[in-house]
Amino acid sequence: MSQVVTRIAPSPTGFMHIGTARTALFNWLYARGRDGKFYIRIEDTDRKRSTEEANKVIINGLNWLGLNYDGDIISQFERAPRHVEIAEALLKNKKAYKCYSSPEEIQNFKENAKKSGASTLFKSPWRNVDPSEHPDSPYVIRIKSPETGVTNIQDEVQGDIIIKNNQLDDMVLLRSDGSPVYMLAVVVDDHDMGVTHVIRGDDHLNNAARQNLIYHAMGWNIPVYAHIPLIHGEDGKKMSKRLGATSIEEYEREGYPASGVRNYLARLGWSHGDEEYFTDQQALEWFNLDNIGKSPARFNLKKLQFLSGQHIKNTDDAALINEVKNFLKYDKNGSISEDKVELLNASLYCLKDKVKTFSELIDKAAFIFVNIPIKMSHDASLNLDEDAIKMLRTLTLHLSNATWTRDDLEQICNRVSEISGVKFGKLASPIRAALSGQTKTPSVFDMMLVLGRDETIARLNSVQGF
Repeated sequence: MSQVVTRIAPSPTGFMHIGTARTALFNWLYARGRDGKFYIRIEDTDRKRSTEEANKVIINGLNWLGLNYDGDIISQFERAPRHVEIAEALLKNKKAYKCYSSPEEIQNFKENAKKSGASTLFKSPWRNVDPSEHPDSPYVIRIKSPETGVTNIQDEVQGDIIIKNNQLDDMVLLRSDGSPVYMLAVVVDDHDMGVTHVIRGDDHLNNAARQNLIYHAMGWNIPVYAHIPLIHGEDGKKMSKRLGATSIEEYEREGYPASGVRNYLARLGWSHGDEEYFTDQQALEWFNLDNIGKSPARFNLKKLQFLSGQHIKNTDDAALINEVKNFLKYDKNGSISEDKVELLNASLYCLKDKVKTFSELIDKAAFIFVNIPIKMSHDASLNLDEDAIKMLRTLTLHLSNATWTRDDLEQICNRVSEISGVKFGKLASPIRAALSGQTKTPSVFDMMLVLGRDETIARLNSVQGF
């Protein structure tokens, strides 16, 4: 079997749709899992939308997802001369013809056909006209589609699709200004790139029959097709911004780990038994076309959050710190000092199992990033009345000689609670306020262990006026 070659061919729109990201992932998994090639082709023939910035968004999205690609990024627009060359070759080999029908004539044909109840599929009167009778006027080049028989599209997901050839029109290949149409460009580019498997959304399924006309006319091998169902929102309707994030950049900004997003997108329309959580290596080993479903996948935010949490939990601490630092640079437009990085690393044992995103991790680790004097939230300040300050003074004295183990810290806090005649909860609230300035934090013992003796006592002294 020849080497597997797949591609993703997005149009630059200013953002990367989550459906495009899922299609890219499927292509990447299929190729990489078989030691194949994965290419990027930007379908940038719409010059108004095709800006450098729009292209950068696509590349950034793929890079963030970790979908490495082979070779140079291919521009469809720059390949227009090659597309024209193929149209001219089909014309020369009588597989295509010049059509001089004007837009008005075509419209009149369709209107008359509709009135008479006949097919509105345009039949050009120029199909079999001898070139010697051609006028000196603008024309398009149309392919000669078969007039009888059927076209069989063998699809790895949808099964065999049979289309009667009399339902196919003589598709335009070159417009009257000499520019190639999208349908021609896609086939020529896929052929020249050596694409063996076309894995794309099932909204392209109808295109396959018309594109096959070009493959057959040129005598080229037809790639393996796999048209995957689209992604719907949780309400069963097409994904839209109104119903939730549709751009992959939004999930990056919100702090989802790329590994969790890859895992979730792989499960959108594909399955390996009942497995929900899996690693990249497992996905590469398991992914195939056979287990892609025919029905639209429904986006489920809670499932994405669950899987993202699992990936954060199972990520090596050093790698996780690196990802968080990258997130802070991207989202907060800043960085954190090395001493804070050390504290964050020390806190992962009590944080990483309980968050779903890097944003949540940063929020729960907020006590690390504050400095003396700590700014108090309104609710936290209510826990620092005169009685609370007295308890903190007593606690500080006892902590000065603590061995700074969890057991020792718990025993000391329980002893101070007894001395003060209160339950531990009454002592925990002012400790929490003094150490973080907030009312919702990790365990006070975890905060003390992470901050260490000197910083903990310094923060407690600060609220006591020392």
